[in-house]
Amino acid sequence: MNSDTQVSSIVLGPAPSVQIPVADEDAFGDHGDSASLGAINPDYSNSSVPQSSGGVSEEPFTTYLDENHAVPEEKYSCFSFRKLWVFTGPGLLMSVVDPGNIECDLQSGALAGFKLLWVLLLATIVGVLLQTLAARLGVVTGLHLAEVCYRQYPRVPRILLWLMVELAIIGVDMQEVIGSAIAINLLSAGRIPLWGGVLITIADTLAFLFLDSYGLRKLEAFFGFIFTVMALTFGYEYVTVKPSQTQVLKGMFLPSCSDCHTPQIMQAVAIVGAIVMPHNIYLHSALVKSRHIDRAKRQEVREANKYFFIDSCIALFVSFIINTCVISVFAEAFFEKTNEQVVAVCKNSSSPHTHLFPDDNSTLAVDIYKGGVVLGCYFGPAALYIWAVGILAAGQSSTMTGTYSGQFVMEGFLNLKWSRFARVILTRSIAIIPALLVAVFQDVEHLTGLNDILNVLQSLQLPFALIPILTYTSLQPVMSEFANGLGLRIVGGIVVLIICSINMYFVVVYVQDVGHVVLYVVAAVVSIAYLSFVFYLGWQCFIALGMSFLDSGHTRTIWD
Repeated sequence: MNSDTQVSSIVLGPAPSVQIPVADEDAFGDHGDSASLGAINPDYSNSSVPQSSGGVSEEPFTTYLDENHAVPEEKYSCFSFRKLWVFTGPGLLMSVVDPGNIECDLQSGALAGFKLLWVLLLATIVGVLLQTLAARLGVVTGLHLAEVCYRQYPRVPRILLWLMVELAIIGVDMQEVIGSAIAINLLSAGRIPLWGGVLITIADTLAFLFLDSYGLRKLEAFFGFIFTVMALTFGYEYVTVKPSQTQVLKGMFLPSCSDCHTPQIMQAVAIVGAIVMPHNIYLHSALVKSRHIDRAKRQEVREANKYFFIDSCIALFVSFIINTCVISVFAEAFFEKTNEQVVAVCKNSSSPHTHLFPDDNSTLAVDIYKGGVVLGCYFGPAALYIWAVGILAAGQSSTMTGTYSGQFVMEGFLNLKWSRFARVILTRSIAIIPALLVAVFQDVEHLTGLNDILNVLQSLQLPFALIPILTYTSLQPVMSEFANGLGLRIVGGIVVLIICSINMYFVVVYVQDVGHVVLYVVAAVVSIAYLSFVFYLGWQCFIALGMSFLDSGHTRTIWD
């Protein structure tokens, strides 16, 4: 079949079979609950995609988003602002800058100066790549990533994958709780305690449900407003501090990290986990389904891919600018500053928060709480309150994306329908309890320390989104002519290797640092299980990328 006549196998005919290894049915469960695309989605009712051997029939799958926005019909052109406007929106939801992201940025600037800006740039480029693949999967197949995983992975790996993604979502929700509580405490000049701020975040749930009832486009508009607030607030800090533009450009485009040690290297890895958040890959592949696309027409599919790519680029560029502002502000003002210097300035400005910093010559350590305080000491109260407003806006954005992601992931992996209210209450309850306990019985440093742990958690969960999206967008039976080309498969494979190697390093270092024997054994067992699961997913991924020599011979066709 030549390129002129080859049409997506989803529409006209099956592509060549691709072999993906799976473990024995007895060990990993069967695929009997898998269904063909035609049985799941009415758009594929005339599809000749291979049917399940068991002949399973399912009711048409109703997505969490009932809305389906029509794309204006007009004569084909290379670019149309009118069509771009219709496709704009999903990128805003998937590129949120959450409080954990902000804390990672400010610590990067305070620890390494401008030296890690190039890592931020590369992480953003990787984010564009992965989000483009996520959008393409949803557009071409009509299924989001969790739905595809449900139909292709055996039962046990599928459930483990769901648990890992849920863990990442709960972690993001906890960061929103922590960030919002700190922002409320700063805005109230300490009158509202941290535990009170944690309880106030319950109102986020009600606000989200209220806004969600007005429809997806209204929600997307609200996210546009939140992005504007964050850009203005953190942009104000950038203009106030006036970082050296030469240093900003040098740190961004000249990769180096002279005199960097373990803390700086760990911070560089944390940037990747904070920018490329795993749950947002699942989210983006689902949000693109809210636009009406006739998948029987290749031109419409290509056009949708193009406009969603532009949407992703614009959203991630704005996110990149916000992150750059935060890193640059703390690199310029607080890199290599000592606590003694900060205490002197805070005393001169009559700050009520001087007690937060030890009056010694040790290097200043900052978090999103202390970050606002030192900005207020050096640049006036306005800088502190505007910082708090930006953190609060970041917290609100992660509330909504976490809820949407959780709904899509639960529906996709488990084929389980939950009401929006029940889903929000579940995730928020799980997130609030540990944050509330820390806020009540510990201080703000322990609360922000929890944020640091959650940033590492996001990095460790990244393979559970990266590997599946690269696997299925590289398979011609799934994507046909829209499957990843050789160059993209090579780049994706390299990214998988780098991310997994970094995580392996972190796991080994963590286990070595555990002091107690019992904890050492528990950590070792959990680490081996984690690495084994990542290896299993990676093994299937690399075979999908074309490395057939990794196939042990015990395989089955992916669409069986």
